[in-house]
Amino acid sequence: MTHKKIGIALSGGVDSTTAAALLLEQGLAVEGFFMLLLPESNAQIGKVQRVADQLGIPLHLVDLRKQFQEQIIAAFTAFYHQGLTPNPCVVCNELIKCGLLLDAMAAKGMEAMATGHYARINNGRLCRGSDPSKDQSYFLCRLSPERLARIVFPLGSWQKEDVFAQAQAIGFTHFDGSESQDVCFLAGQHLASFLVKQGLESHSGEIVTTTGKVVGHHQGYWQYTVGQRRGLGIPDASPWYVVGLNAECNQVFVGKNEELLQRELLLTDVQWQITAPEQWQGHVQLRSRHQAAAAQVIPVGNGRWHVCFTEPQRAITPGQFAVFYENDLVVGSGIISSLQL
Repeated sequence: MTHKKIGIALSGGVDSTTAAALLLEQGLAVEGFFMLLLPESNAQIGKVQRVADQLGIPLHLVDLRKQFQEQIIAAFTAFYHQGLTPNPCVVCNELIKCGLLLDAMAAKGMEAMATGHYARINNGRLCRGSDPSKDQSYFLCRLSPERLARIVFPLGSWQKEDVFAQAQAIGFTHFDGSESQDVCFLAGQHLASFLVKQGLESHSGEIVTTTGKVVGHHQGYWQYTVGQRRGLGIPDASPWYVVGLNAECNQVFVGKNEELLQRELLLTDVQWQITAPEQWQGHVQLRSRHQAAAAQVIPVGNGRWHVCFTEPQRAITPGQFAVFYENDLVVGSGIISSLQL
């Protein structure tokens, strides 16, 4: 009997390892694929190869370092230069992991791709994973139905603790419960140091209140993000927070906690996984760990959509993705461009 050939995006971690083992238990012909994304990726090959050998599957190396630099790291840096806070993992999943890697698997004869993400596909539609504390559907929100048709998530209905237990049961005893870092290319580096290495220059500018009062100075607006409290150096009885950035004027705007609460925002680059509605009501999630909140989404022309929440939300951050959910189902997403029409 010829088994379906499926490629697994293998990282050497517990999630992709367990996902591969589950596929093997189903009688599928599984092959491992490891993405070389960073200059230091070569150091990980031995670890991933040992996992592949223990699983008894072949391992293919896919060198995507050039594309990762151009499409992810350069875009990440450009967002900060514009005074925005990007989410590179969402873009990487769309363009690199479930884009170029998926295509590389197909070129090797794989009929489908699997990853260790905690998400589910139901009738061809992306849904939240069953473990609410590990759900990664937010990070996968830009995957088209055409891509999803060629992808499986073996851990979608699993709880994280059960994944560790399963790994132990099948002989992988070296996983200690540690989690991988979300932004892989930072690798423990301070964000500001990384951005300086990418070419962003420090220029002194003003830290200004929302009423226009100068209360301090900074050495680069791109070192700050909305909601940030540390590093402002403004003595006061109650804390100040970053409430906005102006790249053009090289200013960091600060305010009190209540000034972080907003009900409205504007989206660009909106993609619907359903037929684009005249308007839509549901729940909108603003960050990977944000609790999705009730909102209305209305088109306002020129490809922009206005989001109005029923209740104010804290620290809405331009550059992040807003993801639309109907219960557990992802129906669309867009990039937060501003808090004003």
